[in-house]
Amino acid sequence: MNDRPTIIRMWSGPRNLSTALMRSWENRPDTAVMDEPLYAFFLATTGLDHPMGNQVISAGPADWDEAIDRCLHPRLEPGQTVSYQKQMAHHLLPECDLTWIDDAVNVLLLRHPRRVIASYVRLRERPTLLDLGFPQLTMLRDRLGDVPVVEADGFLADPEAGLRRLCEHAELEFQSAMLDWPQGPRPSDGVWASHWYGSVEQSSGFAPAPTDDPDRIELPPEAEGLAAEAMTHYHALLAGD
Repeated sequence: MNDRPTIIRMWSGPRNLSTALMRSWENRPDTAVMDEPLYAFFLATTGLDHPMGNQVISAGPADWDEAIDRCLHPRLEPGQTVSYQKQMAHHLLPECDLTWIDDAVNVLLLRHPRRVIASYVRLRERPTLLDLGFPQLTMLRDRLGDVPVVEADGFLADPEAGLRRLCEHAELEFQSAMLDWPQGPRPSDGVWASHWYGSVEQSSGFAPAPTDDPDRIELPPEAEGLAAEAMTHYHALLAGD
């Protein structure tokens, strides 16, 4: 009998659909979720100034080996057989050993760069391309090969179909409980939730698919070059190039 849990690693950049998807999977009784387990290591190593940075590092784990051990050996309650890990691609630094990511169900999550940037700059000024995670997602795709890519707007057009595809890829049964969840914070949320998760904490399900044209979203003039760079990665990732 194989007692090894199913480990799902959903890799994305910030200001994506990642927290709503974490809520969705956490609403399965067989699933424990993990919220950005590499964040403390990332901040402790880079020294970057992020909102609530000191609290994030203190909450830990800031040590690489400890963080990876948690990812490889997730803590599950009785009856839980799935570890869903919300992973941020930009937390992977060039010097990081990536062999640990291979033996799991890996998925890439994308959102149109202009949507990402418009949301990001409301909470943190002047992001870089590396802050948004697009080069790191490209690196992961190159490493993992034929890996599923979820585009956020397309997913929101039919969340049930998107979740069914993810469950099928992970060889799990879809559960209708994944389509909605109770409002409010979760003990599983990272300490940074009070800064970043306001809209998700008020949600009880996936938002409707946006109907506006993302290419027409207005950005600060200084962000236009960043958007153009990110679009190159976005289109290549969707095309599988």
